[in-house]
Amino acid sequence: MSLRKSFGFPYKGDIMQKEIARMKELAVILNDASRVYYQGKDEIMSNFEYDRLYDELCELEKNTGIVLSGSPTTKVGYEVVSELPKEQHGYDILSLDKTKDVSFLESWLGEHDGILSWKLDGLTVVVTYNNGVLEKAVTRGNGETGEVITQNARTFINFPLTVPFKERFVLRGEAIIRYDDFEKINEKIEDPDQKYKNPRNLCSGSVRQLDSSITAKRNVHFLVYSLIDSPVSFATRKEQLEWVRNQGFEVVGYSAVNADNIAKEVKAFSDAIPDNDFPSDGLVLTYDNIAYGDSLGRTAKFPRHSIAFKWADETAETILREIEWSASRTGLINPVAIFDPVMLEGTTVSRASVHNISVLKELKLGIGDHILVYKANMIIPQIAENITKSNNIIIPCSCPVCGKDTAVNRDNNSEMLICTNSECPAKHIKSFTHFVSRDAMNIDGLSEATIEKFISEQIIKERIDIYHLSGYEKRIIELDGFGKRSYDNLINAVENSRKVRPENFIYSLGISGIGLSNARMIMKHYKNDISAAVNADYTELTEISGIGDVLAGEWVKFMSDAHNISFIKELLDEVDIIIPEEDSDNNTLEGVTVVITGSLTMYQSRSILKSIIEQKGGKVTGSVTGNTDYLINNDVNSTSSKNRKAMELGVKIISEPDFVNLFLKEG
Repeated sequence: MSLRKSFGFPYKGDIMQKEIARMKELAVILNDASRVYYQGKDEIMSNFEYDRLYDELCELEKNTGIVLSGSPTTKVGYEVVSELPKEQHGYDILSLDKTKDVSFLESWLGEHDGILSWKLDGLTVVVTYNNGVLEKAVTRGNGETGEVITQNARTFINFPLTVPFKERFVLRGEAIIRYDDFEKINEKIEDPDQKYKNPRNLCSGSVRQLDSSITAKRNVHFLVYSLIDSPVSFATRKEQLEWVRNQGFEVVGYSAVNADNIAKEVKAFSDAIPDNDFPSDGLVLTYDNIAYGDSLGRTAKFPRHSIAFKWADETAETILREIEWSASRTGLINPVAIFDPVMLEGTTVSRASVHNISVLKELKLGIGDHILVYKANMIIPQIAENITKSNNIIIPCSCPVCGKDTAVNRDNNSEMLICTNSECPAKHIKSFTHFVSRDAMNIDGLSEATIEKFISEQIIKERIDIYHLSGYEKRIIELDGFGKRSYDNLINAVENSRKVRPENFIYSLGISGIGLSNARMIMKHYKNDISAAVNADYTELTEISGIGDVLAGEWVKFMSDAHNISFIKELLDEVDIIIPEEDSDNNTLEGVTVVITGSLTMYQSRSILKSIIEQKGGKVTGSVTGNTDYLINNDVNSTSSKNRKAMELGVKIISEPDFVNLFLKEG
């Protein structure tokens, strides 16, 4: 008889060893994914895949009775690795157990009343107030030790710096960046590989900045969802939240529920997602009776007074038709899955980013594979599962743009495909597309695909070559997709671009961080004198409202490069700077703050209307706040989140035509 049998254990032999080996493997995979999830811009795997592997690990731990050291099932949050000061929490900052089953929520709640609220997808922060002022703010970190971000918290856009209650109390909430602000920040990042993947990653990086001035520019919001410690006694969570609201905080959206109405309320939350301007990855159900919830205690990782509900992602089966390899100016070559169109969450999707080589290999993708796709948080198309796993995708050995060798690099434990050619035209394409964009030189007809074709045909090598296209008339006309009419239209667009406003000229240069609004402020300061702006020093620039240390540094760095100065001189030889005429109506929107939402009918894009409003002295923001004067929405009766917020705050909702007639109409 074996020793194992003598102690009453069933003999599992190799099976047990295989299970332990799989647990070790899963721990490494999940810990790596979690670290990147909280700290990086990229992703190793989808949320769908993470949850699947996490559930597999939990099941193995349950079956074996073994929990290995370092298992992600015993960890909370991210490990602290930044240079921010560290502080140990005086309270357990735990995560929540989860379910995707509404009926489980009903049975979990039983006969008790509950509070159902949004589960926000940002960064958890614990804040302490004393004597009516903020004392400190600390991130959750690993649940035991967090990072002190007090100065950064003071810049949160809706954060009360003083409160009426003078005794010490502690709150827990979520720092988030709204979708509008996320998109606005990403728009300023030209390189797609440097763009943030989602608002959560952007928020994490913004909140944990060493320079609080950077945090201040990111429009971070803070929503409270629990009162951790207070000398005031409360019977219910609802009473707590309303007390917190009366202290000047914005609290998470919630509804009172019981077992009879919770299914209906979950659906109401789900129906609201398309109109939400904040990131959420589910709901949280909490017992309303505080004493009862606290009496239930906790597990090693989860409190028993609350449970998280994660959306049961709508999936659709389709067939993978192609992997498109998209090269960028950083040299990264990213895989994109092209599949038969399917309907998900009310829209048709046919493409999904595969992120990198590691994800491609993990999914074992192959052309013709049957795959399940879904929308992460009901928004971003992702591959959930590969059913057939043919694993026949060949990693390209040559760059799809220049044809030179590729190589696989490892970064953050993810394999990335790169082009090794430092002169690869793809590395310049994004600067070309920025140069010809509407807010820059505004050359219609030069799409990214056309620019790529011109580069490959060696018609253009530098941006200035765009103004010499007339020398290639015959070659351009003979290109696939071109003809005499296309050529003539393109040349006309080039000629029309020779008259350019100073702010558009500056924006076209592609100076890091300098958007159209910044360019306009700089040119206004230097009275539209390009030469004076080019020669501006760091100190001068920092004195301009809206231009901080970082942007001033980027400007001086750009203007210190001889190649850039040479290009500016060449460009000035090709164009005429049009100085706008000063008129008495120029500042008709001085002091007016506007939010634009929905589709427009009078202007081609929001950025154009935004530019006009700013020229008139107005300010355009992404979120409706108490400082907003007008919300421009052609659907004034919409029940969207922005309209609801405007009505709640008494902000006037005005249609685009009415706004134009009121403020922008000539004469």
